[in-house]
Amino acid sequence: MTPTIAPTSCPLPVLRTVEDLRAQVASWRREGLTVALVPTMGALHDGHLGLVRRGRALADRVVASIFVNPTQFAPHEDFDRYPRDESGDAAKLASAGCHALYAPTVRAMYPEGFATAISVGGPAEGLCGAFRPQMFGGVALVVTKLFLQALPDVAVFGEKDYQQLMVIRRFTRDLDIPVRVEGLPTVREADGLAMSSRNAYLSADERARAPELNRALTAAADALARGAEVDGALTGIRGRIAEAGFGTIDYVELRDAETLEPVTAVTRPARLLAAAWMGKARLIDNVPVIPVG
Repeated sequence: MTPTIAPTSCPLPVLRTVEDLRAQVASWRREGLTVALVPTMGALHDGHLGLVRRGRALADRVVASIFVNPTQFAPHEDFDRYPRDESGDAAKLASAGCHALYAPTVRAMYPEGFATAISVGGPAEGLCGAFRPQMFGGVALVVTKLFLQALPDVAVFGEKDYQQLMVIRRFTRDLDIPVRVEGLPTVREADGLAMSSRNAYLSADERARAPELNRALTAAADALARGAEVDGALTGIRGRIAEAGFGTIDYVELRDAETLEPVTAVTRPARLLAAAWMGKARLIDNVPVIPVG
């Protein structure tokens, strides 16, 4: 079967259906090529393109997906206004060396009568899972579908969404899905702000103040690695980002780097994670904490 390529002014093939995606991957397999998948929700920035470049280093061919997944958004969240620019995204993917774009419709992913859900625990508990309880079930569902649709050798995700990465690794192992899940360190702007599609929601003044989140986390991580008391460090982060103009602080927590269990002392690699609101943008960030000595 020859995949049907959607019309586009960009040289990147755009695939709309599961059948076309599988046909494209099958044609690569017949050539003896390995395949990397880069799942995204679009509104691409250099962080996403770094995932594509990492995919190229890990496999012979890279297919990126763009799908704003409704099952991970609550009714009051920003599904309808989430930034979308498929033609611009396709051009960016082509420039990064991506080999195909999979851009299915909601109906293609969730056809009439769809009635299946995935429940996740472990690393999905707490943090963003407490504030967006629908999120990780929706992520698990759509990523499982993408893995089974594309059957890649490897899939690449960013560490900016660290809890999401740990959840994906967990259910991939639990469900025996034969895909290697790779994480890419957070890609940042020159001032340290983690690249995110939701940064587009920031005003100029908010954008100038937003990097304080990473600065506060980085300073606290260094202190914690050298033995600082955990509660004091977390309190210091909250105060520092509140002073910088952040509004609601959803969480600032120290968790084990592998299990995401809460920790009260840094005796093994940990992760400092935070989510806070700057205007209309909910910003998340995390930094590693590696004990010194």
